[in-house]
Amino acid sequence: MGKARGVNSGGGESSLGYLFGSGESVSKPSKPTANTSFTTTTTTTTTTDGAGGRPKTTTTTTTTGDKNKTEENSAGVRGSPNNYYRSDGQNCGNFLTERPSTKVHAAPGGGSSLGYLFGSGPSDSVEEIQNSEQRMTTIVPTSEVDPYLAIVRFTSQLAWADAGPEVAEPEVSRLCREAEDVIIDGKWLGLATLMVTSADLVSSKISEKDLECTYTIICSLVKNVTSPEEVLEMVKVIALKVVQQPTDKATLRLRILFNLYNLLDHPNARFQVYMKALELAVNGKVTEYIVPSFKKIDSFLKEWNIDIKDQREVFLSIAKVLRENKSLAKESLQFVTKYLATFSNEDTQVLSEAKEEAVRAVIEFVKAPSTFQCDLYDMPAVAQLEKEPNNAPVYQLLKIFLTQRLDAYMEFQNANSGFLQTYGLVEEDCVAKMRLLSLVDLASDESGKIPYASIKNTLQVNDEEVEMWVVKAITAKLVDCKMDQMNQVFGQKQWKSLQTKLAAWRDNVRNVISTIEANKATEEGTQTSSAAQGLTVR
Repeated sequence: MGKARGVNSGGGESSLGYLFGSGESVSKPSKPTANTSFTTTTTTTTTTDGAGGRPKTTTTTTTTGDKNKTEENSAGVRGSPNNYYRSDGQNCGNFLTERPSTKVHAAPGGGSSLGYLFGSGPSDSVEEIQNSEQRMTTIVPTSEVDPYLAIVRFTSQLAWADAGPEVAEPEVSRLCREAEDVIIDGKWLGLATLMVTSADLVSSKISEKDLECTYTIICSLVKNVTSPEEVLEMVKVIALKVVQQPTDKATLRLRILFNLYNLLDHPNARFQVYMKALELAVNGKVTEYIVPSFKKIDSFLKEWNIDIKDQREVFLSIAKVLRENKSLAKESLQFVTKYLATFSNEDTQVLSEAKEEAVRAVIEFVKAPSTFQCDLYDMPAVAQLEKEPNNAPVYQLLKIFLTQRLDAYMEFQNANSGFLQTYGLVEEDCVAKMRLLSLVDLASDESGKIPYASIKNTLQVNDEEVEMWVVKAITAKLVDCKMDQMNQVFGQKQWKSLQTKLAAWRDNVRNVISTIEANKATEEGTQTSSAAQGLTVR
């Protein structure tokens, strides 16, 4: 119904008038004067658009005046939609409509050009409103706006905006009729296809808020479908369009996919949406928004209940996302390892699928400066590399890093001079990592004590560098030990080295003492001079 008595909203005028009507100012009705008479005619018309659409009821109230008659105003005489003017017969001529007495000016989050979906904009055309004002006529549409139809109209109007009204209006009407037909027939998949196609055409022309509003309503279509097969098809249609332009509003598109994921109950459909989100994150350069979800991947796999083939696809896709960030190389290797672990002693053709990733995993392990252990060595997917001439050196290098010492690596390097460069390995980094691994292997063979000489020979370093490499191994938490410098075996070379260090230390101490004495003498001279000047002034 309209607002309360008169033109006021109960208790007098209010600045919140938009809650009780169209938000437009309404002038107060004037008192009846002599030689004035009014006649009121109310007409109700029901029409159909002729295309099987919904019927629309329009109620028209027309008022005409006659200055030759003197008569009190009757109910229904005013420029407002309501007839609370007289004390007697105040409800005469009023009618109930489907228009709410309150409305929302904007969707949560701010204003949007799709405001008419939330009741903030009139659905009448400008021409109808102008005509109604001239005739003192109120036109009240009694059918509510379907949000799906509103989206179709909004996107199609934008898509055909450049074609001119002669071309645009028929096309917009055609698309709206098509949408109405599929809604009546319950063909939700067809409606989803129509809506995402229109939304994709105008995605670059509208704001992020409008695009999110549009896809929120499109994604809600999945709740209208009960068949798992149809849900899966609808998800594929929507997700495919969302990721089609990854560089345009990439963060928003990723959020749309997350919203779609949360609307779904079907496990396989959720899996499909998540895979599209991984694809969008890489292509749109927004991987940082999806990386936190990797911590829950094990629970996701249980929920999705997917087969081994799909699990492999998940692991590889996640590894690709992590590979985009060099600081996450260790985590990337972990997911590649999970992928390779899914292969058992299967036929050669199946194992060959993992050959490329097996080589990549070995090289990533060798490159990783802080990774000293892995489970690659005994995996069938990695062991197959040993039997192939092209990949055999890769497997041999892995074997050296996991089971042998620095001398074996140096022999491998001399025999395969161009190998490191081919795979982007740096010689200094490989030698440094092998020295740490050799020290760990040396510690495992000794009976709790390692002579400095053994460390020097195994790591192929000078006497002065032994302690440095031990400290590095302790820092990397590879060994837990203490260095006993008192029980070192000192030869002539060691004594000479110690003599040189002590002599240098003695010279440094002498220089410090000389500097202190010189500064002290200067300071005393300055104080004596100041005192003498003071006596002279007095």
